[in-house]
Amino acid sequence: MNVGMRILVIDDHPLFREGLKSLLTGLAPEVEVVQACSVDDARRFAVPEAQLRPDLVLMDWFMPGVQGVAALHQVRGLFEDAAVVVVSGEESPQVIREAIQQGASGYIPKSTDPSVTTQALRLVLAQGVYLPREALTGGDANTVAPSGARQGGTDPSWAEQLSPRQFSVLKCLLQGKPNKVIAREIGIAEGTVKAHLWAVYQLLGASNRAQAMYRAHELGLFGHLPG
Repeated sequence: MNVGMRILVIDDHPLFREGLKSLLTGLAPEVEVVQACSVDDARRFAVPEAQLRPDLVLMDWFMPGVQGVAALHQVRGLFEDAAVVVVSGEESPQVIREAIQQGASGYIPKSTDPSVTTQALRLVLAQGVYLPREALTGGDANTVAPSGARQGGTDPSWAEQLSPRQFSVLKCLLQGKPNKVIAREIGIAEGTVKAHLWAVYQLLGASNRAQAMYRAHELGLFGHLPG
């Protein structure tokens, strides 16, 4: 964990919030955890006078009021600089895929072992994307593996098929960054980002952002990208 790490937990169950807080504060003494019981309640931390810029937001998928994709969109809009991770009792592969497709940096089922949860959050804070086993084993059977890679490992030749810009876009994709952020960081138009993503999807045998992330996890591509 980083020094001065701020984490916002949004969940309507007080006991779960407190349990998660204990897990998070046990990682390092510098971690500051604040809590909200709903997306509407979390808005109080988004106002300037709150002086809270969370590095990480953990949110439930089903809560009173706004929930699901709408809640995820609102939370990402309120805390644009934070990585947003869904922590939910819902373990449907379809819901997990939807959350990642809509911009979540990770999805952690509430049944996950605390040690695995800790590892997942460390991955997200290192700008990775965490996908649980449920998502990786419940993939789309119609999606084929890329020609330059094989299940359980990667063939280095797959990298030669990407230009330096496509490498940069792929790295940002695997960090869960939206297209507009990728465009700003790399210094290209958002339309160009989409074009590069299309090339990446073709390589990975994917049809969208979520499938590309699943394939990257399955094929171990995270460890093969340049720093």
